Amino acid sequence: MVDVVIIGAGIVGCSLAYELSKYQLSTLVLEKENDVACGTTKANSAIVHAGYDPHPGTKMAKYNVEGNRLIEELAKKLSVPYKKVGSFVLAFDDADMDTVRDLYDRGVKNGVPDLQILSAAETLALEPNLNPQIKGALYAPSAGIVSPWELAIAMMDTAMKNGVQLRKSCEVTGMEKTEEGFLLHTGTGDIAARYVVNAAGLYSDEVHNMVSAPSFTITANRGQYYLLDKNQGDVVHHVIFQCPSKVGKGVLVSPTVHGNLIVGPDANDVSGRDDVSTTREGLDFVMQAASRSCDKVNYRQSIRNFAGNRALSEIDDFIIGEAPDAKGFFDIAGIKSPGLTSAPAIAVDVVRMLGGAGLPLTPRDQVVDRREKITFRELSPKERAALIAKDPRYGTIICRCETVTEGEIIDAIHTPTAPRSVDAVKRRCNAGMGRCQGGFCGPRVLEILSRELQLDPREIPQDKAGSAIVIGETKVREDIH
Repeated sequence: MVDVVIIGAGIVGCSLAYELSKYQLSTLVLEKENDVACGTTKANSAIVHAGYDPHPGTKMAKYNVEGNRLIEELAKKLSVPYKKVGSFVLAFDDADMDTVRDLYDRGVKNGVPDLQILSAAETLALEPNLNPQIKGALYAPSAGIVSPWELAIAMMDTAMKNGVQLRKSCEVTGMEKTEEGFLLHTGTGDIAARYVVNAAGLYSDEVHNMVSAPSFTITANRGQYYLLDKNQGDVVHHVIFQCPSKVGKGVLVSPTVHGNLIVGPDANDVSGRDDVSTTREGLDFVMQAASRSCDKVNYRQSIRNFAGNRALSEIDDFIIGEAPDAKGFFDIAGIKSPGLTSAPAIAVDVVRMLGGAGLPLTPRDQVVDRREKITFRELSPKERAALIAKDPRYGTIICRCETVTEGEIIDAIHTPTAPRSVDAVKRRCNAGMGRCQGGFCGPRVLEILSRELQLDPREIPQDKAGSAIVIGETKVREDIH
């Protein structure tokens, strides 16, 4: 029997695993996909929100500002790309300026530091490519951008170094309350646990209903995006929002930590929770809506369109806490924006809740809480030369767009979370993230995976299970006599 089972290895589940790994516990994370960060965590705006949007007194307000601080701290410790670039909320008319003032007041109550209301001239001085017709803006210097999947992976890798176990491709199909805790049924066998934390994202209501009376329903709400080439990365230098509405924070324009530009999302409910298809109508809407903020984006430089699904519930707040009719079972559900920002703070608080429910929290004598990661393109010429002298594989560039070396790819393959797909390697070292989107380096990454893991290339998918790349030989050599 394990002490704690976490269901779901998105940003919330990985954050909780990281926090629990600091204690003398047996913790097991179950993930139905073949890698961590495969759901909403890998397909979102990648914004570290300042915290002025949530209404004071909500769980979202409680965790946002603290999560903002923690992510900056974690990024430094775990070698995760992060930049504190600040954000603007643009006002286009007097009504929008009223909203800006309301957001300012909310932010002050929530403890957001250094908020300012700027005039149009002050805003345009900082961001000259914005719509010159704006009336003003809310400026939040504490907002930032991060690589969400790299943050999740880094936390899980570090947690595993502290003894946390991860089972991928392990879907929970049922659960029973027992005298000692819970019995979870999975496709790879039954698991007994004293405590269970439901961090199943888009499927958190279904997991909840396995042991507790239904109390919320998750609806998948799809958001579509443009990711533009790095030659568009300097169009804006801050996160640019429009005034929020009932359906969300609206279409944004923002730089990314890797030097690209991201534009989106729209917001539409979809019947399939895993439906992340893109539509012409949705992308046209994104382009048109974003042009109100900035019409200087060249969409011909788009290198990828993608979509992600938000987990919305009928409760206009995060759902966090112990189920009253299933003691020892905790929900972390309905984690919509600012869920990414809030995740580390949620994790700290859920550990506290578990302790209050009887989980013994004895700190480990030694804890790994840092991660070193080599990023070749960020090294100086002298550092590169020294690294190549030590290991010549760092001198072989595999991904030309992102300057990713064979050494970095090998490092990624042998991390604790053990990537087993081409896209899983991409999420760890950026190989395939550039302009050609893996057109040149993809086959070489496949080759390196096959060699390092001693797997037949047919066993290595592009991403999720079933996304085969190689299905057989096109030519068979015949000996010529």
